[in-house]
Amino acid sequence: MQITYNLKPALERRTEQFLPTTNVGFGNLRTDHMFLMDYRDGEWCDPRVVPYGPFQVAPGAIALHYGQSVFEGAKAFQHEDGEIYTFRIDKNAERLNRSADILCIPALPEQMQIDAINALIDVDRLWFPMQEGACLYIRPFIFATEDRLSVSPSEQYTFCVMLSPSGPYYADGFDKAIRLLISERFHRAVSGGTGASKAAGNYAASLKAGKAAAEYGAAQVLYLDANNKQIEEVGAMNHFHVRKDGTIVIPKFTDTILKSITSESILDLGELLGCEVRQETVMLDQFIADIESGEIVEAGGFGTAAVVSPVGSYIFEDNRIVTVGDGGVGEHTKRIYKVLTEIQKGHIQGPEGWVQHVKRVNV
Repeated sequence: MQITYNLKPALERRTEQFLPTTNVGFGNLRTDHMFLMDYRDGEWCDPRVVPYGPFQVAPGAIALHYGQSVFEGAKAFQHEDGEIYTFRIDKNAERLNRSADILCIPALPEQMQIDAINALIDVDRLWFPMQEGACLYIRPFIFATEDRLSVSPSEQYTFCVMLSPSGPYYADGFDKAIRLLISERFHRAVSGGTGASKAAGNYAASLKAGKAAAEYGAAQVLYLDANNKQIEEVGAMNHFHVRKDGTIVIPKFTDTILKSITSESILDLGELLGCEVRQETVMLDQFIADIESGEIVEAGGFGTAAVVSPVGSYIFEDNRIVTVGDGGVGEHTKRIYKVLTEIQKGHIQGPEGWVQHVKRVNV
């Protein structure tokens, strides 16, 4: 893939917003550039790195009317050698194509996606925040651009990658558990739909449920299946719980659950974590009974942004509250978070291929 470059002058490495004493926040900033590539006449073409800025999109673009748009979320980290490394970016590229297939978007070869991400990081590597817990959050996405109002797949698309220099997701530290609303009114997905994809419309559909959760003092909704019998996932992450013998349980992936790369990583790290990690169908009634009996001692969520979100309690729509353990962050949850983040930062050797060096080409 021959990439063309239209670059702004390099940023000074140290700027006021990146001082170690200043938390830059998560997802608020953008780097100087973005990667673009177009799909037309049946092929992906014109790969380029250009200054970050607005798109020119026709008012009749299919993505604006019929929601034909998918995205990904990944991270890159600076290690002690001063170099930048991506984490499992091949899994994100694979999942973007799974999402694209569900929404009838043409596949984008995985290596082309990886090359695009690496090229952009290489150009904007000076944007990496020089503070503890920082990352470059990576947002690749594809949206339909054909100007047509009939309901059918677009024949034109744009692939874009942008970067967000970000500080720790938990500004006050990893020490406070959240509450989740268990709702029988809101459902994230049904079988045969787009639930297993990272479709933009799935997140638009979650906003009303998120507002309802806030009214109950909860951070997000824990979604159930359409029959309100099985636990599926949380609005922006997969769910997990820990049994008193230390076993980590993640609900089985179905076509109504987005397969979290963080969850997949935890499933592969059982030996390094020193415990069993398994998937099973989790029935709501048994889950609540096991919390109340003390069989379940910890719970939480897995996702790229937060990595691990500890859950201290659940609230039902009748205001019944069920507390997990002592309502705090458990030792198993802390260990999961530590092991995964230490692999990402290069402090622990993870499985081969998980961490990939972004080579210096343009700087």
